[in-house]
Amino acid sequence: MSDPMPSTFRLKVVTPRRLLCEVDAESASIPTLEGYIGVLPGHRPLFAAVGKGVLTYRAEGSEDGHRIEGGFVQVRPDEVVVMTEVSEDESEGPIEGRG
Repeated sequence: MSDPMPSTFRLKVVTPRRLLCEVDAESASIPTLEGYIGVLPGHRPLFAAVGKGVLTYRAEGSEDGHRIEGGFVQVRPDEVVVMTEVSEDESEGPIEGRG
């Protein structure tokens, strides 16, 4: 008998200066050089180059996001790590209320 599919995955967004966010996310949309990818819990392993755009994620029923510029993303079934630069002052915080 297989284990049930998890309902969240750990999302970490890291910049050279600090950890921008670390949440248990229900979904994420990440800009890559090939276009946006959607990530849900249990996603197949993936390593991709990140492009310029808005990384959005849904956690605890609300959607937030960050403007990012380049980097890399490592996707595993239970964790997504985005290593990136931000396109605006990091002190401004997340983009809120997008959903």
